[in-house]
Amino acid sequence: MIRALWTAASGMQAQQLNIDVISNNLANVNTAGFKKSRADFQDVMYQSVKTTGSPATNATQAAGIEIGLGTTPAAVTKVFTAGNITQSGNQLDMAIEGDGFFQIQMPDGTTTYTRSGTFKRDGQGRVVTTDGNPLMPEMVVPNNTTNISIGSDGTVAVTQSGQTAATTIGTIQLATFQNPAGLSSMGRNLYQVTDASGDATTGTPGQNGIGTISQGFLEMSNVNVMEEMVNMIVSQRAYEINSKAVQAADEMLQQANNMKR
Repeated sequence: MIRALWTAASGMQAQQLNIDVISNNLANVNTAGFKKSRADFQDVMYQSVKTTGSPATNATQAAGIEIGLGTTPAAVTKVFTAGNITQSGNQLDMAIEGDGFFQIQMPDGTTTYTRSGTFKRDGQGRVVTTDGNPLMPEMVVPNNTTNISIGSDGTVAVTQSGQTAATTIGTIQLATFQNPAGLSSMGRNLYQVTDASGDATTGTPGQNGIGTISQGFLEMSNVNVMEEMVNMIVSQRAYEINSKAVQAADEMLQQANNMKR
């Protein structure tokens, strides 16, 4: 009976983690560039009561008896499917169509990566995130700029006051990874490199399998509300049935304790 109590309890803990992941997905349904997560689980060790393949007779082998001891979280994986593209009208908003990440320089000099293309200018004219961290390679927009044009290949050109011809001020480079799901989430729509993701490979948008850039658009979250609601119901019912297993094991223990000679 005690084994059943702990086994069912592990199932309840697993579903609690699953609900936590689903809740975070739903909370970020309107977060630009957000990628949903999925909780993965695996069974744990088995108690072998009777070894599989042990001889039953001289000519036969017996089936084994192995009793599982529950479940445990294996991973919480980011799912990097594309989100819906919406038009924003902001000249510095950008959406990546295909693979790739924008490169962001942090205050400590390290480079992080994001799919969120919500950029603006700071007081020095640099193109920065909403937290003020500059886009890399650094892009500085002149003060007298009247129009900003960003090509699908990342070429940034500006038209300055009193001029008719556009001037190129730089090219946006995108980063790709061998395994994007291996990136570590930092919050604020930022990711950092890990051994699982591999090193970043930078290149020109539209070349060598790298996605292109769409100016004036944003990639929204890839969270499907209906799918998450269904997953939440399934997780809730799984939590409930595991609690019933705990209750059943407790009642069986109660009956054993009440037995009289």
